[in-house]
Amino acid sequence: MTFFQAALIGIMSCTAASTIACLGTTVGNYTLNRPLVASLIVGIILGDVQGCILVGIPMQIMWIALVTPGGTVASDLRAVSYIGIPLAYVGAKVAGMEFGGADAQGLAGTISAMTGVIGITLFYGTAMMNLIWQHIGWAQLDKGNMEIVGKVDCLFPLISHFVLSFLPCTLLCYYGSGAVQELFSYLDTSVWYVKALLTVGSVLPAVGIAILLKSVISKPTDLIFFVFGFALAASMGLTLLAATAVGAVFALINYQLMMMKAGGVATAAASDDDDEEDI
Repeated sequence: MTFFQAALIGIMSCTAASTIACLGTTVGNYTLNRPLVASLIVGIILGDVQGCILVGIPMQIMWIALVTPGGTVASDLRAVSYIGIPLAYVGAKVAGMEFGGADAQGLAGTISAMTGVIGITLFYGTAMMNLIWQHIGWAQLDKGNMEIVGKVDCLFPLISHFVLSFLPCTLLCYYGSGAVQELFSYLDTSVWYVKALLTVGSVLPAVGIAILLKSVISKPTDLIFFVFGFALAASMGLTLLAATAVGAVFALINYQLMMMKAGGVATAAASDDDDEEDI
């Protein structure tokens, strides 16, 4: 990986951060920050879109349940997306792994878990610096310095954001890719401890699915629909778009049945009211 490629990935890390709405929360945090979207961008930068997307898929599944409900502040995925994907891609490529294979997915899951810790550090580091700038701003306002408002709201946060987002991502991608290349050029992936590490990484996407199910399932019978969907997709060999289309049809049928049931209850209630009035 060249330094120019690492710098481009660092710029994308800045725009995708959730602690500063460079492009708005919807575009930044909820779109560019997601591993599946980031894998496309990283793939364009590195010149292998398919390989990066295949590496990013297990990372997306791992963090699929990471949402921001209400006022809850979730972890920042910029390190997972823009540090984890490039390093996992380089490692899988050097080791000769098939990008869609179990070993590459296990490697992606392992690196994703490690880089997730870096993302938390970047997130709270940026938030802490923003609080410091605001404290400085209030202190200057008490002294009558009105010019500080624009600086503490725009200029200073951008500088600290650049230092805490662009530089770590760029340096880790540039020097980390070289370290990963050197490591996997000598590392024997058939050794038992390497196999164990990759196996643990391949299990992590299942944890993401489990967290998602825990969030959306309100009663045990709801699990039947998910099991049916997974079984149907596996037995029929459906792609993601085909599985989405099949799920949409079942969702529409379920919605129509619920509306018919609600309409029947309302009709029955209205008829009871008419009978009471007649009496």
